[in-house]
Amino acid sequence: MTNLNDLAHTHDDDDMPGDAIPGRGSMPGDGVDSTPAPDALMAALKAANNPAALFGARPCTAADDEDAEASDDAENRNDNDSADSGNHASNSHHPRFDVDTFLAGLDAIYDKHRAGQDAEAYLQQAMTDAENAGDNAGLLTVLNETMGFYRSQGRHEDNQWIVQRALELGIRMGIAGSEAWTTTLVNAATAMRAARQYDQAEDLYRQALDNAKTTYGPRDRRLAALHNNLSMLYSETNRLGEARDQLVQAMGILEDSGADRHTDPDIASTYVNLALVELELWHEACKNEAAGRSEANAQSPAVLLDQADDDAQHALTIYDEGDLTHSAHYASALAAAAQVRFMHGAFADAAALYGKALDVIAECYGTDTEYYRTTSENLQAAKDALAEQSTSAAHAADPATQGQHDSRPNHRHAGKRNIPSNSADLKPEITGLQLARHTWTEFGKPLIAERYPEYQGRIAAGLVGHGSECYGFDDLLSHDHDFGPGFCMWLTDEDYEDIGERLQADYDALPERFLGFGPRQSTPRAQGAGRRVGVFRIGDFFESLTGYRQAPSANHPHEWLMLDEATLATATNGQVFADPLGAFSKTHQGFKLMPDDVRLSLISRRLGMISQAGQYNLPRMLRRGDGSAAWLSISEFADAVSSLVFLINTPVSAGYAPYYKWRFAALRRLSARMGTRLAGVCEQLEQILRLSGDACYGEGASSREAADEISTVVNAICSDIVAELQREGLTHSNERFLEWQRPHVEAHIVSDAACLHSI
Repeated sequence: MTNLNDLAHTHDDDDMPGDAIPGRGSMPGDGVDSTPAPDALMAALKAANNPAALFGARPCTAADDEDAEASDDAENRNDNDSADSGNHASNSHHPRFDVDTFLAGLDAIYDKHRAGQDAEAYLQQAMTDAENAGDNAGLLTVLNETMGFYRSQGRHEDNQWIVQRALELGIRMGIAGSEAWTTTLVNAATAMRAARQYDQAEDLYRQALDNAKTTYGPRDRRLAALHNNLSMLYSETNRLGEARDQLVQAMGILEDSGADRHTDPDIASTYVNLALVELELWHEACKNEAAGRSEANAQSPAVLLDQADDDAQHALTIYDEGDLTHSAHYASALAAAAQVRFMHGAFADAAALYGKALDVIAECYGTDTEYYRTTSENLQAAKDALAEQSTSAAHAADPATQGQHDSRPNHRHAGKRNIPSNSADLKPEITGLQLARHTWTEFGKPLIAERYPEYQGRIAAGLVGHGSECYGFDDLLSHDHDFGPGFCMWLTDEDYEDIGERLQADYDALPERFLGFGPRQSTPRAQGAGRRVGVFRIGDFFESLTGYRQAPSANHPHEWLMLDEATLATATNGQVFADPLGAFSKTHQGFKLMPDDVRLSLISRRLGMISQAGQYNLPRMLRRGDGSAAWLSISEFADAVSSLVFLINTPVSAGYAPYYKWRFAALRRLSARMGTRLAGVCEQLEQILRLSGDACYGEGASSREAADEISTVVNAICSDIVAELQREGLTHSNERFLEWQRPHVEAHIVSDAACLHSI
C-alpha cells in the first residue's frame, strides 16, 4: 500500500507548475485499505495545480530527488526585471554585477543536474559579487533565487536568514509599491509556508496582496496565482472555508482577465483545486455528521460532494474543449475527478478516469515512475470496489439470500451521496450569497450570452447592499423576508440607456423558483426605488445606499464624515460575481478607500467616547446606583470600541462596522481572522455585556463583584488600545486615560481641515 508524501515536479512548455499524482492509503476510520488516501491526495494535487506563474518561485516540497526539484525551480525564473533594469552600479572600483550572466550560470547548473553540489556556492559567491558591485537590485535577485533553492532543498532554517535579508533589503531600497516588492513578498511567504511558519507566511501573503493592488490591475492573472498561494496556506492550516474563498477570488480574476473560460488551463486548474478543497470540506462534514456535531450555515456532505463533482467536471471539459488532453496537468485533473467519483460511490466512473490518467502519465512521465505505480494502485482500488459493489447487488437480487443479514459494516457506501428527498431540504444548506451566485450562473449568464452578447464584457453582477445575506450572516430566520432567487446587474449610464429597461424586463421574466426557494417575497422597503435585486445604473445604486454616486474625494473630508460606518458597510459588503469592465468594482472599492486623515479623525473620536463612556461615566453611574445610565454607558463604550477595532484594522482590509444588529457578528468574524489587531477585544466586550445585568440592576455583593470585574476589563481594553496605538506609531505616550491620547493621534493628520480636528 503506497503512501506518497512528497512531491516531485516536471516542467511543461507553459508557465504552470508540474503535476504530482498522489499516493494511496487507508481512509481514516473507514476500515478499508483499498480507498485512495485523501490527505496526501489533496496536498499533492493542489500543489500541482496552482495556476499562473508564481512570480518565479512556486511551492515545492523537499523530495528524494533533489536535482529534479532544483531543476524545477530553475525553470521558473523570478520576475525581478523591473528591479534589475537600470539599477546596476558601475564604477572604477568594483566590477559590474551582470544579472543576466548570473541567471544563465545558475540555469546551466540546473541543466546539468548539479544543483545539489554546485548551486549553493554559486549563489553565495553571487551575493558577494553583487554586494561588492554595490548593486542592490542584483543582490535582491540573488536572494530571491536563493530562497527558492533553499526551499527546494528543505533547508528551512537556513532560509530564515535569506528571507529576512531580502525583506530588509527591499525596504531599504524603497521598492514598496513595485512589482519587484510583490515578487519578493510572495517568495518570502512561500518559503515561510514551506517551513510551516504559517503566521508569518500569511502576513507576507497579505502584504503582497496589498502591494499588488497598486502594481497589478484587478484582472492581472498573477493576482490569481497569489490567491491560489493563500488558498494553499489556508488548506494546510485546516481553514478550508477560507481556502475555498481564495480560490473563488482567483477564479473571478481569471475569468475577468479576458481569457477564454472554455479553454484556459489556469481556469481548469483552479476548478481542480476547488474540487479538492470541497472534497476536504466533505470529509470534515462527514466527520461532524458522524459525531453528531452541527455547525451554523454548514453545507451538508451531499451538497459539498456535488459541488466537488461539478468543479472537477468543469475542469475536464476545459481540457477537452481546449485540446489540452496531452498536458501533464490533465493527469492531475483526471485523478482529482476520479477521487470525487470514488467518494460518490461511482466506482465505474472512477476506474475509467484513473485509466485515462494512467495513459497521460505514461505519455508525459513514462511507466517506470512513482506516479504511474500509485495511480495504478488507485485504479485497482476502484476496480475492487466496483467488483464488491456488483457482487453485493447480485447477492441482494438472489431470492435464496434475501433476508440474510450481513453483520459487516457496509464500507463501500461510505462515500455515496445522500441526495435530499425534497429540494426544500436545501434551505438550511445555502446562504443568500450562494443562492444569488447559483441563480446568476444558471440564469443570468446564459441570458446575457444569448440576448446581449455584445455586452458580455460590460455587465457586472453580484449581490451587494441591504440585507443580512449581503454580509453573509443570514440563517433560517432570515429566509422569512427579502430572501429568494435573485441577483444584481450593474450597468454604466451609457449601457443602461441602451438596454437597461429591456434587461430589467428580461430579468423579471426569469424563473421565480430555484433550488427549492422562491418566489422572492420583498418587504415594502425593498420594493420600487429600494429594491435590492435587478438591474441598476452603477451610480444610481450607490447613490441609493450612500447619497453619493461615487466615493467622496479625499479633498472633501467633511463628506466622508457625513457617511456613518453602517452606511459604508452596506455599500462595501457582498460579493461581485463578475465585472469584466471593472467599473462597478472600482466604485465599490472606492468606498473602502477611506482617506487616512478621516480614519485617524474617527479613531480620535472613538478614543474620546471610549474614555467618556467607559472610563469616566460608567464607574460614576455605578457608584450613584443609576443602573440605567450605567447600562447606556456600557452600550456607548461597546459601540465605540467595536468601531475602533475596524478602524484600526483599516476599512480596505477589515471593512466597516455594520449597524447594531450585525455589529458583533462582524466583530467575531474579524477577530477570528489571523493577523487581526485587537482581536481579543471582542471577547472582552462580550464579557462586559454578560456582566452588565448584574452590575447595573443586581443587588449586594454580587452586583459589586460584577461592577469591579467590568472595571478591570475596561481598563484591560484601554491598555490594549494604548499598546496598539504605540505599535502603529500613533503615540509614544503611556497614558491610559484615552482622552489624552487624542492629541497624539491627531498630530498625524496631514490636512488642516477643521472638521478633522478636535475642538
